[in-house]
Amino acid sequence: MSTGWIVLGIIILVLFAFGAYNRLVALRQRVDQAFADVDVQLKQRHDLIPNLVETVKGYAAHERGTLDDVIKARNMAMSAQGSAQISAAESQLTGALGRLIALSEAYPDLKANANFQQLASELSDLENKIAASRRFFNNAVQEYNTSIQQMPAALFAGMFGFTRKDFFDLGASRAEVETAPSVKF
Repeated sequence: MSTGWIVLGIIILVLFAFGAYNRLVALRQRVDQAFADVDVQLKQRHDLIPNLVETVKGYAAHERGTLDDVIKARNMAMSAQGSAQISAAESQLTGALGRLIALSEAYPDLKANANFQQLASELSDLENKIAASRRFFNNAVQEYNTSIQQMPAALFAGMFGFTRKDFFDLGASRAEVETAPSVKF
């Protein structure tokens, strides 16, 4: 009789382990899919930037340093690998784009240019989509990281290759993003 209970206990334990393993696999896939969604949005932004820079060049040719910074940051972002490196590179690109858009304030003709307005609008829309994709990714990472650290999955998560994932963080530019811009008339 006691061997029957032991066998039943082992069967239940194995079934539970399979269920927990499958849940962790699904969560890891969700994180990978969410990162791919962020990557698609970032690639669209990378494709838009050369058009924006070319439009600004015609009006603000002597602002070469800002334009070069944007192109350099874009190239770094395009070649970045892994979520931590991509996050850092995209933070630099966001700062450079902010300086580029700020140039429009100094050049009223540029600000009134229909092509620039359209590109700036597309960039703004993309930035909103990127922010939403990052939130979704970070939520998926939080759920995954929590799941591999909670019992009983924590007992075997490491053994099956489930490791902690990094959030898509703003890093050093967090203070810049959290500080409201000053507007002067």
